Amino acid sequence: MQTLADLESEYSFLEADDRYRLLIDLGRELEEMPAPLKTDATLVRGCSASVWVYPTARDDGTLHFLADSNAAITKGIIALVLLTVQDQTPAAILATDIPGALAPFDLSKQLSSNRTQGIPNMIALIRDTAARYLR
Repeated sequence: MQTLADLESEYSFLEADDRYRLLIDLGRELEEMPAPLKTDATLVRGCSASVWVYPTARDDGTLHFLADSNAAITKGIIALVLLTVQDQTPAAILATDIPGALAPFDLSKQLSSNRTQGIPNMIALIRDTAARYLR
């Protein structure tokens, strides 16, 4: 996967249709999430499409997230969110300004409100997960 900075640079030069394609491609790059992990417990509430996020703790103390969605654009959005926190420690995740990191992508102006309404819930789930692992 690309870094958030690389992606932001590329995204800023694209037209709206190409931005959609970039998000879809980003979603396709997500690591496969096994079907048994797509449960009610891993479902992100409040999204117009189904989104699942599953955390795993690594031996080095970092968190690695698996995610998937049944909608291509939404899958790209969760992939973008994960770029801000993937493979970081719970403390680093909690210290990350995820909405600030996503601000340059201006998703609320690029996508419909249906597509973006679940982003705060995705972020909240990730932050809550990090807080649980921090204890």
